Amino acid sequence: MFLHPDDDPRSDGGYVGERATLVAYLSDYRLTLEMKCAGLDAEAMARRSVEPSNLSLLGLVRHLAETERSWFRRVMARQDVPRLYRTEADPNADFNGAVPDPEVVAQAWENWRTEVAFAEQFVEEAADLEVAGDNGGEPIALREVLVHMIEEYARHMGHADFLRERIDGRVGQ
Repeated sequence: MFLHPDDDPRSDGGYVGERATLVAYLSDYRLTLEMKCAGLDAEAMARRSVEPSNLSLLGLVRHLAETERSWFRRVMARQDVPRLYRTEADPNADFNGAVPDPEVVAQAWENWRTEVAFAEQFVEEAADLEVAGDNGGEPIALREVLVHMIEEYARHMGHADFLRERIDGRVGQ
């Protein structure tokens, strides 16, 4: 079901400046992820799209937590932190490990929220959008990372639309 505009917690534009625009769009996509998953139990969160795909809403939450961590902690803040899910043995563990267990779901949301909070604080404290991280020996500006993250969420929210519709017929948001 579509939300009435008065009930939609996402912003409605009116941003002033590049940073505010990028931050607001990314924030809205993050909120959309939470909305797409609202009210689902562990079984529904872990439900796969269609064989042979391992795509699920829970997998997306785990994948986006990993992506947030990689870009903001590892690349931008240059922290030497381990990956949350992916390993050399299983580079798709964020999706492969998305099993219908309430504890796995709770941990995925906790990880995602922790990484989003870190990213938001990093962006807030950055002097400007030219702050550079280290992307495998190449500098990358915060501006580019924010645009990439908006693109990452936008692509995956399209997946989330279809996954949610398959689970319970809910569309929109």
